[in-house]
Amino acid sequence: MSIPANHPLRQLFLELVWRHFFGDLQLYDADVAQYVTALLTDFTHADNLYLLRDARGRPLDDVGVMLLESNPLLEQRNVFKEREIRKHIGDYTLFMTGLFPEYVAGPRRRQLGRADAFVDYVQAGKESYFIVASFDQFEFRQEAPLFRRLSEHFEQCVVALNLVKTDLAQLRQDYLRQLEASLGDPSPPA
Repeated sequence: MSIPANHPLRQLFLELVWRHFFGDLQLYDADVAQYVTALLTDFTHADNLYLLRDARGRPLDDVGVMLLESNPLLEQRNVFKEREIRKHIGDYTLFMTGLFPEYVAGPRRRQLGRADAFVDYVQAGKESYFIVASFDQFEFRQEAPLFRRLSEHFEQCVVALNLVKTDLAQLRQDYLRQLEASLGDPSPPA
């Protein structure tokens, strides 16, 4: 599922990401900012966020299991499948760490039986993007440098997404205040 380039949501994310990349963080990389904007927009659809499925077709939200799935030696997988899974791991860990750090640090992840209980999301994301960048031949040659930079600037991208999250919360509060003002005083007359 894809949201059109001219959709207001994509435009909002673009404005917020660019403000923090080029303003607050002084990370002057338009390609990385565009990628992060596209990631935010695409992951508004849960099907994109939970793209990877287990053998029963259930969405995977366990990065430890995703890492196991990326092993090209398992089930005679090819390296292209490893690249696809590693790209998703990078995207998923960036998104979750940037927008939902409370989930990443929370007790749900630490439950017994979860493979990602001991996974460092930042390290897994950086490593996954680095592996994707190592696919630098043939059809992947053009985008390999982008993934190398995503790996190198992973922490800065997380900070940018944290700032975007703060902006979105503020926009929500502003909208609620405007809505309340337009509806008038909700308290009954005395």
